[in-house]
Amino acid sequence: MKKTFILYIFIILFSAISKAFGGEIRGIIVNKDKAVSFASVIILNTKIGTQADENGKFIIKNIPLGKQTIQVSSIGYKTKQLTINILEEKTNNLSIEIEEENAQLNEVVVTGTMKETSINESPAPIQILNPTFFRKNPTPSLFESLSMVNGVRPQLNCNVCNTGDIHINGMEGPYTMVMIDGMPIVSALSSVYGLSGIPNSMVERIEVMKGPASTLYGSEAVGGLINVITKNPSKAPKFNFDFNTSSYLENNFDASSKTKIGKFDVLFSGNYFLFNKRWDINQDNFTDITLQNRTSIFNKWSMRRSQNRVFNIAARYIYEDRFGGEMQWQKPNRGGSEVYGESIFTKRIEMLGNYQLPIDNQKITLNFSFNQHQQNSVYGSTLYLATQRIAFGQLLWDKKLNKNHDALLGLTYRHTFYDDNTPVTQTTDSKNAPDLISLPGVFAQDEVTLNNKNKLLIGLRYDYNSKHGGIATPRLNWKFTPNKDNIFRLSLGNGYRVVNLFSEDHSALTGSRKVLIANELKPERSYNANLDYQRFFTFGNGYGNIQLNGFYTYFSNKIIADYDQNPELVVYDNLKGYGISKGVALNAEFSFTSSLKIFAGATLMDVYRKENDLKINQIQTPHFTGNYAISYTLSKAQLTFDLTGNLYSPMRLPVVRAYGDTRPEYSPWFGIHNIQATKRLANGLQLYGGIKNFTNFLPKDPIFSADKPFSEQFDPSYNYAPLQAIRGFIGVRWSIF
Repeated sequence: MKKTFILYIFIILFSAISKAFGGEIRGIIVNKDKAVSFASVIILNTKIGTQADENGKFIIKNIPLGKQTIQVSSIGYKTKQLTINILEEKTNNLSIEIEEENAQLNEVVVTGTMKETSINESPAPIQILNPTFFRKNPTPSLFESLSMVNGVRPQLNCNVCNTGDIHINGMEGPYTMVMIDGMPIVSALSSVYGLSGIPNSMVERIEVMKGPASTLYGSEAVGGLINVITKNPSKAPKFNFDFNTSSYLENNFDASSKTKIGKFDVLFSGNYFLFNKRWDINQDNFTDITLQNRTSIFNKWSMRRSQNRVFNIAARYIYEDRFGGEMQWQKPNRGGSEVYGESIFTKRIEMLGNYQLPIDNQKITLNFSFNQHQQNSVYGSTLYLATQRIAFGQLLWDKKLNKNHDALLGLTYRHTFYDDNTPVTQTTDSKNAPDLISLPGVFAQDEVTLNNKNKLLIGLRYDYNSKHGGIATPRLNWKFTPNKDNIFRLSLGNGYRVVNLFSEDHSALTGSRKVLIANELKPERSYNANLDYQRFFTFGNGYGNIQLNGFYTYFSNKIIADYDQNPELVVYDNLKGYGISKGVALNAEFSFTSSLKIFAGATLMDVYRKENDLKINQIQTPHFTGNYAISYTLSKAQLTFDLTGNLYSPMRLPVVRAYGDTRPEYSPWFGIHNIQATKRLANGLQLYGGIKNFTNFLPKDPIFSADKPFSEQFDPSYNYAPLQAIRGFIGVRWSIF
């Protein structure tokens, strides 16, 4: 009887265990209808897993019943996770499709040719960056995020108000065009503070093109361009939010949600950034980092009509209250001469869209945008009031002539209104005279497929500037693909740029220097050559790619701001000699089956001007920059560690020797390094945290004559690194698809 009872208990326990671990999955791993051999298939949070056979098929038995998350990984493919409900019966014929990772070769880009093409087929070298990459070192805006991109360097130009611009291959911010969905939204006045107002919640991807792009995009795209592609409402998560805070008490909140209204897919996105803690670690009685209270709201409507015709329209509003200055400054001191402070109120609205005209068998698209930027600023006792409006329209005809010729024709018109309270917009008798510029243009390009290994892109643009007359910019790109693992690209181009004084150099207003325009400024011209080589390869336990790029740009009529001529002045004039920007950049990416990923880049460059046989290195431009991002994932624990950082060689800085400035003319070698851990939980929830600048690097003596802020000696432009010490951060993000 006792033995029978024990046997009965054993049968019950065996039955319960069988039910708990009775699930079975049979399936196949595929990529574009082709089987993926020997892929790894595991059930997360268990020790259960297997490897697919040479035909991509797999079987997993004894799986706990209920909802389980399956993870599939293979060399050369993106890791994929999916949740299924494991039942007592077998789950047969499960087909799991995974995507090729191979350096994003199949991702769609639009920046290089102004039409959709895969990055592999683009004749112009384009770098794609997505929010997942930027999350390795989370930041509150696009400006800080771009420090992770090799050859792209966010540069702070003022240690009081923290104005900044983006340098590409060593060329200053005015040479970089920042666009949103291909529209010239962030330019001129807005480039000084507007870059920090682009939150990550509205970004689907960022496309970076280094080298001149004036043939397609006109003035300002001389050094390169950054095209921010906003989220597609039909593909965005149903709900997404991301909140993080730091030991500096920086608080950033991003949120987005999508819905369906009639025939439209609609995306609502918002960002709020608050930093109101005053820090003065170097004890110079000035805030180390500007206080900021910023709100950004973004709304996009998208509709796909018959024959895949698309209509998109989006709008954005930004408000920011920014302050930097003496620690005791308060609002009643604004504009006064007793306590020094720089207080900037910014209001900005943007609208942009595109509409494909309903013409049979033709792809004709109308692009349009409008933005208004209003700024109310005080720099000590100097008041600066400015308004800028830019209206832009573009008509594109995308026509494939035959199998070898793919043409694009465009008509553009850009109207700029700019008004401020400075002599820049006044007549000789002190009457107000807003700056008005009309810029109609026409361009054409032909993408010529010579054979399966060679492709040419030939383009020409002609603009008529209402102040400077007609300007032509040609372009030639050649892509040579000897095999699937090697790509060569050669780019030759000509660019031009006209001046906008406020965006040229913010030191014209901050500090004590005054502006002097020595002569009537002529448009700059640039001549550029760029050679790019990219190789893809696999090895025993992973895959990778390397990209080597050489660049050379020659400038005539280069517009310079001379700090050396007189310590009380910033003197603008066209360079009587010439300017040079040249160098070489190397990018490398490696991914290992051990879940280790490495991104690394380095740029070696020489940027200078030559005048009267004298070579002068460009201010705030290091000869060497490097960046890296190293990630390692513990798959079973769903835990990822990210190590990121930058390294900079010495750069020339503006010193004020006439007033006894003894600070070094060149910065030291330095680096900024960060570490982060991310824990993925169920239902799309993630917790993350880490340490920024864990080596605790801080620049020395950033402000000259900080004890005399209203004197002619005061100068806050000696900047080469952020004034933020070591700090911790934590955050949470949640996405529902």
